[in-house]
Amino acid sequence: MLHKFVKTITGQSTEDRQASLYSNLIRHEAKIGAEVFGPIPKGTKREFFCLDRHTWVWHEEWQDKGGHKQVRTTRYDVRPNGVLKSQNGHYQKVNDSELIRLSKAADLYLSRISSEMYSSVA
Repeated sequence: MLHKFVKTITGQSTEDRQASLYSNLIRHEAKIGAEVFGPIPKGTKREFFCLDRHTWVWHEEWQDKGGHKQVRTTRYDVRPNGVLKSQNGHYQKVNDSELIRLSKAADLYLSRISSEMYSSVA
């Protein structure tokens, strides 16, 4: 899997290669993460990934019944005193039930990317 990513970025500067590799890895992780919440409805684009040690992102795009494109990006910021959720620039503390669901999704995500992407790298 990593060979395919590396093959596409040869010939670039070291910084460009690193940025491109990181972007490709995050994109692939996001595809795997999209499935941790169950089947993706037809016509829906979903991504779920860990951006850094303290940030999780869930992005979804779909068409409403009127055929209008809808987009929702939810960012979870893990802080020492709890997890904050941001949607449309509005922050709120994550309640206990959502925190449990997020924790289960994060565990499944980490397990899947570890086995599907990075198991042969170690």
